Amino acid sequence: MTISATSVKDLRERTGAGMMDCKKALEENDGDFEKAVDWLRQKGLSKAAKKAGRVASEGMVHAYIHGEGRIGVLLEVNSETDFVARNDKFIAFVRDLALHVAAMSPLAVSATDLDPATIEREKAVLVAKAKEEGKKADFIEKIVDGQIKKWLQETCLLDQKFVKNPDVTVQQLLTDLIAHIGENIVIRRFTRYELGEGIQKKQENFADEVAAASKVK
Repeated sequence: MTISATSVKDLRERTGAGMMDCKKALEENDGDFEKAVDWLRQKGLSKAAKKAGRVASEGMVHAYIHGEGRIGVLLEVNSETDFVARNDKFIAFVRDLALHVAAMSPLAVSATDLDPATIEREKAVLVAKAKEEGKKADFIEKIVDGQIKKWLQETCLLDQKFVKNPDVTVQQLLTDLIAHIGENIVIRRFTRYELGEGIQKKQENFADEVAAASKVK
């Protein structure tokens, strides 16, 4: 297929890779722009991929409060230098990311940050559901694997669709920022608070404990 010069130019601006590498990436992926971006990253040809291994220990911790104090987010994003930490685009990214965490409630930055027990618990629920629905045993593992993959995309921050632009994921947004700024940037950690979260559960547990204690008497 014919690859337009505009597509090559846009891919170069997005990734910082060479013109010929961008052209080849588009050719190898039948002109699919996002697949070409991933192809360049996998080959280590994009600026973002080349910078991924560099230490990022500067940056900023940002606190965001939403809904008149009903939701709060504490977020740490790292950069290589404190100069970048004062960059307007970096600061805007961090603020947008905190808003995204408040709105989308991810469980972890990436799948590797999730407690394996959490994944296994979700998998057990899906297996039980598949059996309840009468799915054939031979297909259950494949069905559940697909469901787990989708669940991870929905609950892991980097894989989620960005709340202000669902056409891109948070990972793609981060990659673009790295290519633009020229430094490695790492979303390190976050904590999301929601007013009243978990209180009902604690009350129920307390009621159960009281009931158990009364039976002992």
